[in-house]
Amino acid sequence: METRKVQLSGGTTFTVSLPKQWATEQNISSGSVLYLHPEADGTLLIEAGSRKDTDQQVVRIDVSGYTTEMFGQVVKSMYLVGVSELVIVDRNGYDDDNLETAMDLCSNLSGLEIMEMAETKLTFRNIIDPSSISIRKSVLRMKLIVLSMHRDAVRAVVDDDARLARRVVARDNEADKLFCLVTRQFQRAIENLQTVEALETTRSELFEYYHTARQFERIGDHATKMVGLVMERDGVLADVNVDEFARLADTARRIIERAADVVLSDVDIDTAFSLLTEVTELDDAIDALDKSLYTREDATVAFTFGLLLDSVRRTAAYGRNIAEMGIQQTMRNERTDGTSITGLE
Repeated sequence: METRKVQLSGGTTFTVSLPKQWATEQNISSGSVLYLHPEADGTLLIEAGSRKDTDQQVVRIDVSGYTTEMFGQVVKSMYLVGVSELVIVDRNGYDDDNLETAMDLCSNLSGLEIMEMAETKLTFRNIIDPSSISIRKSVLRMKLIVLSMHRDAVRAVVDDDARLARRVVARDNEADKLFCLVTRQFQRAIENLQTVEALETTRSELFEYYHTARQFERIGDHATKMVGLVMERDGVLADVNVDEFARLADTARRIIERAADVVLSDVDIDTAFSLLTEVTELDDAIDALDKSLYTREDATVAFTFGLLLDSVRRTAAYGRNIAEMGIQQTMRNERTDGTSITGLE
């Protein structure tokens, strides 16, 4: 780290010199243009060189010899890291499996379209303007989806409702689609300051939203896992009292909802601290119910019910992760603006 003293030039302009070695490495000379990005925390980021238009970024990849799975992973990965246009070349030509995978990706990734389809070349392009997307609203939408999924998953288990279980599985695709969109915007913002400006947010806020969305995605996966047990092992819990399971699962869902409010709706920090205690208490209750399974003669029932309880435990743990992020968010904001934190004065 180097330090520089601010100088007053012409009586009205503040100036500061640049480190010579850095300026030389960046090919900066008299008349060069630098891009300045003021941050809310007092940081001033300096971008040197020609300003790149990331929306025109084109990547070309030769996937000749790749399996269908590898082909799909390449396209999805390039989408997630923020590539705007992707040209996939396969000198051997595309088979039906690859084309079907390409169509599925366009259905499951927001904004991804196939713009050109030739015998040996596929061109994908993302048609969404980054500035038109609100990351916070996307995460709020994820919250509503996964809470609904979890609520219906518990009902499907209690009522042994395979039809409702299939609806939960179908909605998991919507949650995954939103999470991929949030991930793409987060990845773009890491590498490009213009994306942060277009989103009208800060990098710290983007990380908080991404972290929260990641927990939602995992919660959705566990809702899908629970209903999977209903569909795979039809009637296995017919002689089990699932009311206690439902009560514990409902408690886990309320923890998630309130924790999300701390991060997304500026609920006071006392709520986050109380949730940490509630998760610990829920863990103890799950342990007690889990131990009661040891005396059951039917191992299949005990195993299945144990898996359900594990999903409830993990769901609550993701709620705890969100609450902890809310605490960190509040502490960061207090450090930045010097305001007092409600409940800690």
